[in-house]
Amino acid sequence: MRFPLVALALALAAIANPAGAQPAAAPTTLTLNEAMRLAEAAHPSVRAREAQLAAAEGTRSEAAALLFNNPELSTEAIRRRADAPVGSWNEWSVGISQPFETGGQQARRREAAAAGLDALRAEIDDVRRQARVEAATRFLAVLSAQRRVQLEQRSVDLFERSAQAVAKRRAAGEDTRLDANVALVEAERARNALALAGERLIDARSELGTAVRLPPSALPEVAGELGTKVDDALPYRLEQLLASAPNLPRQRALAAREDAARARLGVERGNRNPDVTIGVHAGREGPSDARERLAIVSLSVPLPLFKRNDAAVGQAITDMTQAEVERASALRDAEVRVRQLWSRLASQRERIQRLQRVLVPASTDNQQLSAKSREAGQIGLLDQLIVNRQAIDAERDLIDLLAEMQTTRIELEYAAGWPQQGSSR
Repeated sequence: MRFPLVALALALAAIANPAGAQPAAAPTTLTLNEAMRLAEAAHPSVRAREAQLAAAEGTRSEAAALLFNNPELSTEAIRRRADAPVGSWNEWSVGISQPFETGGQQARRREAAAAGLDALRAEIDDVRRQARVEAATRFLAVLSAQRRVQLEQRSVDLFERSAQAVAKRRAAGEDTRLDANVALVEAERARNALALAGERLIDARSELGTAVRLPPSALPEVAGELGTKVDDALPYRLEQLLASAPNLPRQRALAAREDAARARLGVERGNRNPDVTIGVHAGREGPSDARERLAIVSLSVPLPLFKRNDAAVGQAITDMTQAEVERASALRDAEVRVRQLWSRLASQRERIQRLQRVLVPASTDNQQLSAKSREAGQIGLLDQLIVNRQAIDAERDLIDLLAEMQTTRIELEYAAGWPQQGSSR
């Protein structure tokens, strides 16, 4: 009997833990700086941009060559037959030719390649900043969701205590059935709000894990505070942010793209000038009794009568004009965005100060007063529930506003090119 029992135990163990099952990943605790650093290092957009560096560096290396065109080596061997007594003989020639550009195109190619590489590097910096902003925003969303869960748990405890107290008073004949039902409904609403807050916390943690590229099964924990102090002055003024905006990586990238477009226009205009091809050839001709040694220097120049490279020049002018327009538009949009976010941040800080100074303390005080008044029979259950609901709503508003303010601050620093936390540079 022992063997069947052992086999049964093994079978039950296999059912409980199938072969393909994977253990749940342990939660990863992240700080804000760690989240931004991980997002910057592993974001697909950053890696995709960095993969373009090889092409840009190859273009620059090619443009650094002394000449754009390679020399051409030619050789020729001829066997001649004649009716003369000499019969047949061999002739041969060898030569080398080199085209030379006369419009200074190679120097412009070097300028275009260098500007293109600078633009790509600036774009990589900009994508890194975007990745850090995304991670910081997701991080703050988790902090806010955690605060909401804590608040909703307090709400559940508060309304459950009220429901239990009303149930006891109803059993003693002091409260009505309506009071008991109202208290029960409020308690159930609080439980539903807690469950919803828990779902939003899971979503926020999942989005943060995606932003920092954790394994799909990992839901990161966060360590930090949402922040409640708004009385401290900001570390920058509007004038400083506006002065910093033109130095944004995106602005530097657009400026470099404009320089590259201008250099390519110089290349195409230079291509209107005909290339000069110089060749040197040597060889032997004639029968064996009258051999001739040849040394030939050749010079060829195409006549630009029909093709003047107008299409390429026109396209280059269009590209340069578009780059100029895009850069000017981006500069204006950056200033508008900084001013907009600055005004929003100032308004949010003012609203938070009012909430912290007036609404939240008054709501907390009302809770204490309503509890005493309820015990003294001065107010009914409905009045006390309204006061409790107001206090909970006031704290919800404060949590949401704190999260919005922190998000606005992150967006403002990004829009102005202000140094961010967690930056590797």
